[in-house]
Amino acid sequence: MDRFLITSPHTEKDYSDALKQVLYTGFITHSDWVCADGEHTGWAIIEAKDAQEAAMVVPPSPRSTTKAIRLNKFSPEQIRGMH
Repeated sequence: MDRFLITSPHTEKDYSDALKQVLYTGFITHSDWVCADGEHTGWAIIEAKDAQEAAMVVPPSPRSTTKAIRLNKFSPEQIRGMH
């Protein structure tokens, strides 16, 4: 399984509903939010087989603006081998 960064932007108007929907899906403990700082976006890092599966953790209404970005790490050896 790969790891994905989920970004889920929403409007200030939709802020409360977005939080409630994520609460009901059970992913509230996996999510970070910056709404209190004026940037209405939630983030989560999850494991999934692909980006489509990763995006499914987001409730249907905000899913249209959701991005699932595959994460990777580099070892020191990989970095040293880069030209």
